[in-house]
Amino acid sequence: MLMENNSRTFKNYSPEEVDRFLDQIIKQVERMIEDNKLKNQEIILKDKKIEELEKAVANMRTKEEKLAQYERMEGTLNRALVMAQRTSDQIKSSAHRESEMILEDAKRNASRIVNESLLKAEKTEMEADMLKRNINIFKRKLRGLIESQLELVDDIEKVDF
Repeated sequence: MLMENNSRTFKNYSPEEVDRFLDQIIKQVERMIEDNKLKNQEIILKDKKIEELEKAVANMRTKEEKLAQYERMEGTLNRALVMAQRTSDQIKSSAHRESEMILEDAKRNASRIVNESLLKAEKTEMEADMLKRNINIFKRKLRGLIESQLELVDDIEKVDF
């Protein structure tokens, strides 16, 4: 080993320079370690952010699936409403036709009943007229019979016994 008298050197390296150099390296390593810690913390934060984003994406997919399901349900409900409206229209139309048929039948029955009633009224009126005539004939015959009986009574009074 070569050594100078005042300073200690080892193969032309001074210990202060080596110490300074090592101090610089230590500082750089410490900075690198600190940077590495910060980067690790950033990575952890970014990993958490990625996790949150993945959860949000999964949540969005779930919501999109639910939305698609609701849209399918809406389509089904719309088709059911259209079908119900058609059925309702058919029922209304059928009920309207049936009510018209019932009304026409009722008018025919009413017309028949009125005609029958008119015929019965005419028949009753004819029977009443016939009864009046028969009563008049009966009255005349009865009057004639009573008058002939009165004449007999008168004739009996004229006869002497």
